[in-house]
Amino acid sequence: MSRHVLVEAPGAHRVEDHTPRDPGPGEALVAVHAVGICGSDREVYQGNRPEGYVTYPVTPGHEWSGTVTAVGAGVPGSLLGRKVVGEGFRNCQVCERCHAGETTLCTAGYEETGFTRPGAMAATLTLPARLLHVLPDDADLTAAALLEPAACVAAAALKANVRPGERVAVVGTGTLGMFAVQFLTAVSPAELLVVGVRDDREALSRRFGATGFRVRDAEDPAPPGDFDVVIETAGSASAARTAAALLRRGGRLVLTGIPAPGADGLDPTDLVVRQLEVHTVFGAPPDAWAHTVRVFGAGLLDPLPLVTHELPLTEFARAIELVGAGDPKVGKVLLRP
Repeated sequence: MSRHVLVEAPGAHRVEDHTPRDPGPGEALVAVHAVGICGSDREVYQGNRPEGYVTYPVTPGHEWSGTVTAVGAGVPGSLLGRKVVGEGFRNCQVCERCHAGETTLCTAGYEETGFTRPGAMAATLTLPARLLHVLPDDADLTAAALLEPAACVAAAALKANVRPGERVAVVGTGTLGMFAVQFLTAVSPAELLVVGVRDDREALSRRFGATGFRVRDAEDPAPPGDFDVVIETAGSASAARTAAALLRRGGRLVLTGIPAPGADGLDPTDLVVRQLEVHTVFGAPPDAWAHTVRVFGAGLLDPLPLVTHELPLTEFARAIELVGAGDPKVGKVLLRP
């Protein structure tokens, strides 16, 4: 029987029968293969997602993979039967930012699959076909369910603009950090250091291409370094300070984590005096998605080692608990409709 998860309000959810919504003009219907859970889904369930970034009741699920089973008017029939992933941001396509390709900065306001629109914790998902990215026919759909977080990291990698032979570092060893290691490995750095608060990810970091691993004290920034590029993925103010400390003068810093509001951040004097170049990422624009799918198709991304749990939709509550438990043995948790 087809089911979907509905979060009615913070802390209240039910799993109920699911009726697919036929695709309208410009839309596609996707049979969901797997959907990932991340910290933002936990925020939706707990009720601490920032105001304006969730609309209740909602079916969560913004990290997913599936197969197109129907298309609406105006959508090429060649999409039928194709394996796909899809962008979450429902951009307007007509504002100045959208025309510049910066769809995550759309001025029409925030709308995203799984937060303000029905998400993929369901048997099917109906969404604008323009948001879909087609995968190779032999793609592993379980692995592909992780391409949304990978696309966010791809956005960071593109902004970092790493050249072969540069010295690079990643701060953070979660899913985003491990993808950052893989994207950076693909451009042949001279050195790739991973910095985390525990050593349990060292073996995986090295498997993905890291040449060094360092455990940091969350209260004490790293000693000064001379790296050309650092990508921060940990989501804490202390991680951002550590990342900045690792850079050479004139180095490039990309922040992807979101600390608690009001956190003490980077020292502006340090940024100016050392002439650091700082970039930030929130979500993934189309070019980052296209880059991710291309790198995945070329076999340069290996998401499967990050998956530790696969559960049915009916175990949504347990999955949310696992994600928030802080257990180092819990990596990426997937739900399977």
